[in-house]
Amino acid sequence: MIACKTHFATVASAPKLALGLRSLMAAALALFAAALPPQATQAQSALPNSMDELVQVEILDGGLSSDGTYTGALRLTLQEGWKTYWRAPGEAGIPPRFTWRGSRNVGEMSMTWPAPQVFSTSGYQTIGYHDQLILPLRITPEKPGRPVRLKGRMELGICKDVCVPSELSFDHQLDAGATRNPAIVAALASRPYSAREAGVSASTCRLKPTKYGIEVEARITMPSAGGTEVAVIEAGSPHLFAGATTTHRRGGILIATSELLPANVGALPSVDRSQLRITVLGQKHAVDISGCSAG
Repeated sequence: MIACKTHFATVASAPKLALGLRSLMAAALALFAAALPPQATQAQSALPNSMDELVQVEILDGGLSSDGTYTGALRLTLQEGWKTYWRAPGEAGIPPRFTWRGSRNVGEMSMTWPAPQVFSTSGYQTIGYHDQLILPLRITPEKPGRPVRLKGRMELGICKDVCVPSELSFDHQLDAGATRNPAIVAALASRPYSAREAGVSASTCRLKPTKYGIEVEARITMPSAGGTEVAVIEAGSPHLFAGATTTHRRGGILIATSELLPANVGALPSVDRSQLRITVLGQKHAVDISGCSAG
């Protein structure tokens, strides 16, 4: 059973956002929408009456593994020309958020993000997917041998000429007898390379206080990922968020710089280098680097 709740046109109509990171992302979306060309405002009035016409969500079954874990996936299918955002959406956009309330017999769950694309719209760099997004899930049942039910809600933004904050609901009991799903296999194969797979030989981070937060300069010794590389630094803490990342190369070293800011008003939390996550997006492949040493 798949349900869909619609929120159209302006950030004010989106689900209420908490202070800090979510409110900042909502403000970024408003800024992005304000910068769109006049034809975008005209397109806004032509939005459909049902979100089902723009995006649909379904749960894919991948069966039960020999170790007792389930494989599944969330599949988003977008209307042609529309895109949605990666977990770190770039300079403007809404990061997707998930609520699993109502799920049953779910002990542990992990999600694999396929390598995203970099988009440039009205001078803003955003990161995400177009047409379709499949998010593979690996679920360990709390009670082995009992049915597993995935129920919850996904909050996301989708964009074309305008950006629409939206909310999708899902409810599905996983099929233990399902066979291997080619769509899930393909999504897993399109994940970013690990640091080892990409030939990363060193990853260091220098920290420097700024007026409002902490600057992180990551220096990554690695072969080129192809073309113009875009790096993204994620704080790895709910108490911090990272601003836009600038990226350039000096020979075999990729240098990425970002500013970490507090997600809520108050003292700036400490930065744990081991929790920083750096993703490098290139034309040949993407690379996922977990943590960095002092540099």
